[in-house]
Amino acid sequence: MTKRLITVLLVFFVCCLTRLSHAAESAPGWQHEWEKTVEAAKKEGRLNLYVGRYGTEVFLNEFRKEYPEIKVVTVNGTGNDLGTRILAEMRAGKVLADLFSGGANTNYNLLYKGKALDSIKDALILPEVVDESKWYEGQHSYGDPERKHIYIYIANPTSSSLYFNTTLASPNEFTSHWDLLNPKWQGKFVSQDPGSTGLGATMIFFYYSPELGPEFIRRLFGTMNVTYGKDRRQITDWLVQGKFAICLGCRDAPRAKTQGLPVDEFDTGSWKEGESLSTGGGSISLIKGAPHPNASRVFINWFLSRKGQSALQKHLDLYGELPPNSRRIDIPKEDLPPESKLIKGRKYLDTSRPEWQDMAPIFKLVKEIKK
Repeated sequence: MTKRLITVLLVFFVCCLTRLSHAAESAPGWQHEWEKTVEAAKKEGRLNLYVGRYGTEVFLNEFRKEYPEIKVVTVNGTGNDLGTRILAEMRAGKVLADLFSGGANTNYNLLYKGKALDSIKDALILPEVVDESKWYEGQHSYGDPERKHIYIYIANPTSSSLYFNTTLASPNEFTSHWDLLNPKWQGKFVSQDPGSTGLGATMIFFYYSPELGPEFIRRLFGTMNVTYGKDRRQITDWLVQGKFAICLGCRDAPRAKTQGLPVDEFDTGSWKEGESLSTGGGSISLIKGAPHPNASRVFINWFLSRKGQSALQKHLDLYGELPPNSRRIDIPKEDLPPESKLIKGRKYLDTSRPEWQDMAPIFKLVKEIKK
């Protein structure tokens, strides 16, 4: 009996030690996975970031300080151009991009529909990133119906990208979007092409706002004799020069305003219909077959961490406009300008809802209007 008892006890202790050993190896499991990923990323030594904005270098230097072994190479351009380029590269059998950061509409309508994305959700490792309580409304926001491919990290209040020449129009004349249809403004509008993804969030707001809808779009683009321009800087110059009184999509207008030029943005948040809660260029995706998968995962986790999102808000030059308001709620917001803060009591329409990302019905409507 004694020998049998000793044998049983020995087996018991061996099992306990084995379990403790396994627990030590995997506790915490995320840390082992993270360290393994970082080491593999350092061996890859490179990350190709296709980013739909210029002026990202100061921000990216924050990442480079922490991971100097990973060389970050950026390819810049408009979201629409970069999305098209990524798809063309894939069709040619050359996947060069690791990550795309830009507008959610480009991410959805070009890359997601083109089956060019891997699951970014599966790339989240750090506990502070995985923890949804750290994010706006207590959840991760995705711009695709599967909720795993297009991560949305910005919640900017936006005035529908409407700007005006201060010598030709006064904000006191407007209390509703419908005031834009006053005959006095006919022929005095310039706009980005509403049939491209560049005005995605704005067009979604117009289309799905219960107080605006398709009829507003029909009347704005069908009766106001709008002039279209593809180059944002050019149409901003036209607004500054007084060739037009109102501009839809003059994204360089805030910069022009800081230079003392006669342009400003309408505060549509105070208008009857409220304003949209926009991603701006604030969504990120992981390209399928990315050449540097581990470096991509390291960047994604750093970028969505408290440190990365704090750097995002800090560096104005990331967008060349106003500092973006991160959807992380556990980082300071005090230094954000009033235009970037969410105001309690205002009416917001969150245009990042995945069921609204398919712009096919909006593009179809625009095409009919422009016939």
